[in-house]
Amino acid sequence: MQPIRRREFLRHSAASAAVFAAPSIRMGRRASDDLRIGVVGVRGRGSNHIDAYEQIEGVQVVAVCDVDASVLEQRAKQLGDKTGRNIAKFTDLRDMLAKGEIDAVSIATPNHLHALHTIWSLAAGKDVYVEKPISHSVWEGQQMVAAARKYGRIVQTGTQARSSTAIQEAIAWLDAGELGAKTHAWGTCFKPRMSIGKVDGPQPIPESVDFALYQGPVGVQPLERRQLHYDWHWQHATGNGDLGNQGIHQVDQARWGLGQADLPEAVISIGGRFGYDDDGDTANTVVTFYDYRPAPMIFEVRGLPHDQAAQENGETWRRAMDRRLGASIGAVVHAEEGYLLLTADYSSARAFDAAGKEVKVWKGSENHFQNFVDAVRQQDASLIRGRVEDGHVSAGLCHMGNDSLALGKAASREEIERAVASEPALAHAFDRMMAHLDLNGIDLANTPLTFGASLRFDTTTGRYIDNDAANRHMRGVYAEGFEVPEIS
Repeated sequence: MQPIRRREFLRHSAASAAVFAAPSIRMGRRASDDLRIGVVGVRGRGSNHIDAYEQIEGVQVVAVCDVDASVLEQRAKQLGDKTGRNIAKFTDLRDMLAKGEIDAVSIATPNHLHALHTIWSLAAGKDVYVEKPISHSVWEGQQMVAAARKYGRIVQTGTQARSSTAIQEAIAWLDAGELGAKTHAWGTCFKPRMSIGKVDGPQPIPESVDFALYQGPVGVQPLERRQLHYDWHWQHATGNGDLGNQGIHQVDQARWGLGQADLPEAVISIGGRFGYDDDGDTANTVVTFYDYRPAPMIFEVRGLPHDQAAQENGETWRRAMDRRLGASIGAVVHAEEGYLLLTADYSSARAFDAAGKEVKVWKGSENHFQNFVDAVRQQDASLIRGRVEDGHVSAGLCHMGNDSLALGKAASREEIERAVASEPALAHAFDRMMAHLDLNGIDLANTPLTFGASLRFDTTTGRYIDNDAANRHMRGVYAEGFEVPEIS
């Protein structure tokens, strides 16, 4: 792998300095003006951003940015051919911010770049749409919230369930006490994932990729996975596992349903990576308990199929352990007199009484990108449904779960059963996870469970209590020239 050249490093550093030197000026736009969007990270989800904006009247994607030159050229050509416009192309977001004639930035880069790209854009006077999870750590989310306030810009997070009228109305109905007091929330991400394979050494970097920019805050280090793109989700350095990938949507819904606006006082996770030996280091099976009072929240991730037969047959179908929910990806808020099911399609919700009889159904959703555009046009952050504050807290829940697991230790099934027996909701979830691993023929003697550290959190200081290791882990270390700034 080629080292970073001094000239390249200085160019990146200079670009960073230019962004932070740029004045934060609110542009005097007329409501009839076309809104000019620059999209960064256009290989996968970013291409969906482009399509969504191009369908909104009075909105134009005028610039695209990607560290992969082949992807960049392809997307710019596709969009240019379709619209007849000359699409500006950038490899470095800082160049797009300095030179591109844009009003807002839409971010669909890997997770480890979300905070830095958001803060750079805010400092340059741009409004921001940033994909979920908005941050790569709790500390990064805190800086993003502070930056949005400091620069007075609008930030929308990509948890599109927030634009669901069905979920909005259903939670308001539940908040009114229609099913009595809430007792707990349960979220699930039962989504089988294939092994990402195992390499025997550093892999070549595609010639079309500016790897220094791709790595950014992580710093340039050997590529130790078969596929550069997408599989970054399953390595902690760049991703957050499925807890922070698919799971963030259901985490957000479960917390929303509970009515909790902040991070919990304590968290503990149990799990590991089971079923295959590959280059991923994020958990594919995990139970996380969030100690909200008076109603706790439990979240479960399962990356293996339903059972060993399905695994051997290569099936990727999904099934919840509790079949009455009718969903394998979703969130359920339990109350004294029934429960509310928030399904994975984000456009419906169903309420059931204590006997399991359906008592009410809601349907409907609105365009999340349209919501962002409307807020930007009116420069009114109160219109935003996926607020940066909510994006931070829900992403923070995922990070806290991963923090607990990262600081945990190997433990036997019996040890964990004894330790969680005093908390019925957690004990029940752990039993379900064990049944799932048993069905998949997992030998815990070869791949032991990790019993995560029990972490207590101070919502006033935004730090873990009496745990220096957890606080160091929460912030991390950044490569020179790509430091996420502490916003005061």
